[in-house]
Amino acid sequence: MTTIYGLDNCDTCKKARNWLTRFGVEYQFVDYRNDRQTPETLKDWAKQVGGWDKLINRASTTWRTLPEMRKSPQSDPEWTLLLKEYPALIKRPVVVTDDGVVTQGFTDNGFKARFGISK
Repeated sequence: MTTIYGLDNCDTCKKARNWLTRFGVEYQFVDYRNDRQTPETLKDWAKQVGGWDKLINRASTTWRTLPEMRKSPQSDPEWTLLLKEYPALIKRPVVVTDDGVVTQGFTDNGFKARFGISK
C-alpha cells in the first residue's frame, strides 16, 4: 500500500489524496505533524530525494520565520531535530510505495507516471 505523508490541511496533500482515490490507488495518509517520523525515516527520505536541501521547502512560511542560526544545520542529527520540531518544513506530500521508493510533491502527470496510469 502507498503511504502519503503530509499535513491534513495542506491543499497539495488533499489534491494528491483525491487523485489517488479517483484512480483507485489504495493508500493510507499520515499527518506527520501528529505522527512525527523517526530520525532514520527522515534520513532515508532525504537520501532518496537527493539530500536534506531537496527535502526542505525553503519557500514556506515556517522556513522564513526560523531564526537564522537554525537555517544551516551541519549534520544529520541537526537536520532531524529541526524536522522533528518543524515538520511543516518538509515538502509535501512525501509518497512512499510498498517497494520503499520515496518521492515528493504532486502533479497529475507525475502521479500518472509514478503509478503507471495512462488515462
